[in-house]
Amino acid sequence: MNFFKIFSIGMLVLSASQMRAQQTEMKKPDNPAKCANIREGKFLRTNYPEAIWYMTIKDNVQTEYFNNGKDYIKSTLVFVDDCNYKSIVLEKSDKNDPAQIGDVFNNKVVETQDNFLKIQSKIENTQFEVVYVKVK
Repeated sequence: MNFFKIFSIGMLVLSASQMRAQQTEMKKPDNPAKCANIREGKFLRTNYPEAIWYMTIKDNVQTEYFNNGKDYIKSTLVFVDDCNYKSIVLEKSDKNDPAQIGDVFNNKVVETQDNFLKIQSKIENTQFEVVYVKVK
């Protein structure tokens, strides 16, 4: 029971520090944004451990890995211009994941700073922003 309390407190502190980091990342954004950084590499989310989620992009194929790399969603990327691209879901390993084969996400690199990229993603009437950090 004591281990569980310590683990819970550690996760709470980690979550709080990650939330603060997400809010303060783009204090000095690149001008213009370095949109080409999204075209290839390995990416993490600032508020997710790598064991929960990471993404690779190579040769216009984006693969998102979940559950320690056991599950994935693979998408093809179609670049409209330097900062705008579509990701079209090609395959997935987890049949219960809400993403469906053929889903199209419209993405825009809205801001970058060093290795951080803020992406605005839209599917149907749902829009959200996510911050990635490029690690490779």
